Amino acid sequence: MSKQANPLAIGTFLVGALTLLVVALMVFGGGQFFKEKNRFVIFFDSALNGLNVGAPVKLQGVQIGNVNEISLVMDEATGRVFKPVVIEIDPALLRDVSGQQGGAHTEKQHRQAAQKLIDLGLKGRLETQSLLTGLLYVDLNFHADKPMNLVKLDYKNLPELPSVPTTVDEIRNTADEIINRAKQLPLEDTLKNLSETLVEIRGLLQSDDTRKSMAALAKSLQETQKLMATLNSQSGPLLTNANGALSDTRTTLQELNKQLLPVLKAVETSLNTATQVMQSSQGTLAAVEAMAAPDAPLSQAMQEMRNAARALKDLGESLERRPSAIIYGK
Repeated sequence: MSKQANPLAIGTFLVGALTLLVVALMVFGGGQFFKEKNRFVIFFDSALNGLNVGAPVKLQGVQIGNVNEISLVMDEATGRVFKPVVIEIDPALLRDVSGQQGGAHTEKQHRQAAQKLIDLGLKGRLETQSLLTGLLYVDLNFHADKPMNLVKLDYKNLPELPSVPTTVDEIRNTADEIINRAKQLPLEDTLKNLSETLVEIRGLLQSDDTRKSMAALAKSLQETQKLMATLNSQSGPLLTNANGALSDTRTTLQELNKQLLPVLKAVETSLNTATQVMQSSQGTLAAVEAMAAPDAPLSQAMQEMRNAARALKDLGESLERRPSAIIYGK
């Protein structure tokens, strides 16, 4: 007869097993299950080949979280396929300048923090972990110079972070844009015009006028070379004569300066004498003006002489009319 199992022993075994499991999770998991994490969603236009759940999420090369979920969402109206990638960021790894732990506690604070990061230019980009494996990771960085593209699709009520194309995609897009612009250019007409231009240039170069012009140009160059050689041979004597002429001119100027100095001194003396004479003349003129004044004695004497001359004139005229006045009187 088999022995019946003891329920207490079974319960004790289960409780012990669960306790060991919890302890193992805490020890080997580093307490990750009990940490508060911030979740965001990023929609990438690039292919997600090589991006797996659990891939690192780095901010300027420092891992701050992991990829939590990769999904596909199709818009049946437009047929567009979206690729939401959910990332988890450990706020304990982000601290402010004062050393305080970052992160938000409420849903409103979480969204406000996300919007602040978006305003600062935070964007996600897929980068390669290794060229050998081809695995990808999510690189978060501040790209304020790049446009902010948000899908604005509500995915599990998670705040969305904008994304930027990978470097390979940017190069491919640039190349495609250059090719499309090149296709729009009128290459056939351009090549035709270029061919016609080359034919005209070849005909111009082979014409008789061009050959004559080239010959005349070669002759002119030869004559120019001869002229330059002649100038070079004669430049030495010309420079010597010029130096001699400059020396003679300098000597003449020095002698002229020596001769002009006495003349200038004599002229200065004459000017000083003339100035003194003018000052004396001004004094004499002032005295004459004083004597010729109406109330001066000289002016009064001349007035009396003028009156006497007038009286003598009147007497002469009277005697001329009546000579007998001398004998008989009036």
